[in-house]
Amino acid sequence: MSRQFDIAVVGATGAVGRTFLDILEQRRFPVGRVHAVASARSAGSRVPFGASELVVESLEDFDFSRVQIGLFSPGAAVSAVHAPRAAAAGCVVVDNTSYFRMEPDIPLVVPEVNPQALAGYRNRGIIANPNCSTIQMVVALKPIYDAVGIERINVATYQAVSGSGQKAVDELRAQTEAHIAGRTLPEPQVYARPIAFNVIPHIDVFLENGYTKEEMKMVWETRKILGDENIQVNPTTVRVPVFHGHAEALHIETRTKISADEARELLRVAPGVTVIDERGPGGYPTPAVNAAGRDAVFVGRIREDISHPRGLDLWVVADNVRKGAALNGVQIAEMLVKHHL
Repeated sequence: MSRQFDIAVVGATGAVGRTFLDILEQRRFPVGRVHAVASARSAGSRVPFGASELVVESLEDFDFSRVQIGLFSPGAAVSAVHAPRAAAAGCVVVDNTSYFRMEPDIPLVVPEVNPQALAGYRNRGIIANPNCSTIQMVVALKPIYDAVGIERINVATYQAVSGSGQKAVDELRAQTEAHIAGRTLPEPQVYARPIAFNVIPHIDVFLENGYTKEEMKMVWETRKILGDENIQVNPTTVRVPVFHGHAEALHIETRTKISADEARELLRVAPGVTVIDERGPGGYPTPAVNAAGRDAVFVGRIREDISHPRGLDLWVVADNVRKGAALNGVQIAEMLVKHHL
């Protein structure tokens, strides 16, 4: 009988936590016992796991020496306290929050891109999951980066409201219903402007350089994941009235010229990538039709940039809660149990 691993899913009542549980079941992860862990106010409630339910346990009281792996998505401030506590108890933490991503001695891992970095978990017992928009971008760009190098990335994101949590999903739904019914829109609570039938070029807080923190995450994380401090990244992150699935328009400048056909063939065989690229109506991926509820990073609209001799343009779509968060974390855990634990 193969070895089994006891796992704590921390933040189990949230969207990413519930998706962690779904994916563990779907991918037949070698689990022994799974613990659903959340704040004290959620303790005693139940969350589904496969055909059964798990009783939620209080994070404040949880003994992490009972598990080998912790899949964390409770918010950065909570991870800051409890991830080191779990690691000190011998639990390897895969943390989906932003708190540890740029710590130099904590690996920031996308399994299709930099699996070799995972061994660094021994430094502090913690592995960081990157930002959702960074994950799908680097999965799509890695085969091109390896083949011809990339000097510069211009990226505009079109990010679903689920990236802001359930309250944002509810806000979009309520505003949409009011708009269609001709009623006055409810006052925005999550976003600075109404999100229904609108786009908002503002995700996270503004920094002194005029970029938002979400945009700078893409700069910092891409360099760390690719191990390339010279790569230039120029992002604009935009919230759009879509429930699930982020999209990105990528314009890259490569070190060596690559044709659209060559890039397309590299992407067709790249791990984690599905190419949908026909030059006609519907011959491209979209969040609602292709990405939502699926594991792959979808790439289309692959074409040579008419404004730059070494330019290439791509359209990249993925489910921000699955590949952008929970799936990437479970894939990291799969690598851990296969090669390290």
